[in-house]
Amino acid sequence: MRVAERLDAFMARANAAYYAQRDPFADFTTSPEISQVFGEVLGLWAAVTWTMIGQPTPISLVEAGPGRGTLMADALRAVRQAAPDFAAALRVHFVETSPRLRAVQARVVPDATWHDAVEDVPDGPFLLLANEFLDALPIRQFVRRGDGWAERWVGAAGFEERDLPSPADRSSHAAPWQLPSADTPDGAIPDGAVIERCDSALDLAAWLAERLCRHAGAALFLDYGPAVSAPGDSLQALSGGKPVDPLSEAGTADLTAHVDFSAIAAVARAHGAASHGPLPQGMFLARLGLFQRANRLARHRPPADAAAIMDGVRRLGEPDRMGRLFKVLALTSPGCEEPAGFS
Repeated sequence: MRVAERLDAFMARANAAYYAQRDPFADFTTSPEISQVFGEVLGLWAAVTWTMIGQPTPISLVEAGPGRGTLMADALRAVRQAAPDFAAALRVHFVETSPRLRAVQARVVPDATWHDAVEDVPDGPFLLLANEFLDALPIRQFVRRGDGWAERWVGAAGFEERDLPSPADRSSHAAPWQLPSADTPDGAIPDGAVIERCDSALDLAAWLAERLCRHAGAALFLDYGPAVSAPGDSLQALSGGKPVDPLSEAGTADLTAHVDFSAIAAVARAHGAASHGPLPQGMFLARLGLFQRANRLARHRPPADAAAIMDGVRRLGEPDRMGRLFKVLALTSPGCEEPAGFS
């Protein structure tokens, strides 16, 4: 019999079991697997950003949630060709908890160093790349009930709603990330509406901001979600490539939720870092030369290969595909100029 647990605890347990036991790429395809150009342009973005922050040497090039290692392998290939000084200065660090995925990554990027959490990366200048990392972090859900809020737990019969034990538990962060109250303009949120909060993402933003205030660096997040915070239940699950009940047996499906970019940016700024974006992914990648690079890559390929290359980058960049739903947010050390792709 399932013991009731808070939604974020259930989601964390479910995803840990899922990534330990299953091949996630049987259920979904991420941007690096769609086109090699994705990793290449992000690698060159990192090289340009390294120059912008003063070319610190050595510098940690960190990827959170590196999947099969494809993004980093493509990034390193582009960097070694176009920015050899950056290639010599960087040290690759992967944030990955799955032993099975670590083994896959080691075959592709054998010189990497692995960590269980971003906070474990050695102190110093760093550049962080995180593609579809935040969406898998566990969320809490709060449901509007009258002039207050209840929190969702997962029990034997599905969702349960429980009163919050005290106002102090409503947020681990100061306003404006606290739950709206009835005596504010946000009190117009209708009864039954759901607000999601990802404490892990907000804690990460605060930690990164504090580190960015000590050391030169930047963090780049690419993920899906709205540009502006809004109520809504975005919890979803995939198994066998198809949507399933998010409350399925833990470990049988990949659970994700929309990323609240506005909240993450606000926390980072409150802790001293600068934020840039979020921008639609298509706009950001186009500014980095996604389509020009794909055209050069396709130019001397057989027609079928060339068509596949161009279809891949269109899938990443076109608004009716991944170009609008996915967003890009950068956090940088205070005083840094705006990173490439954001203007």
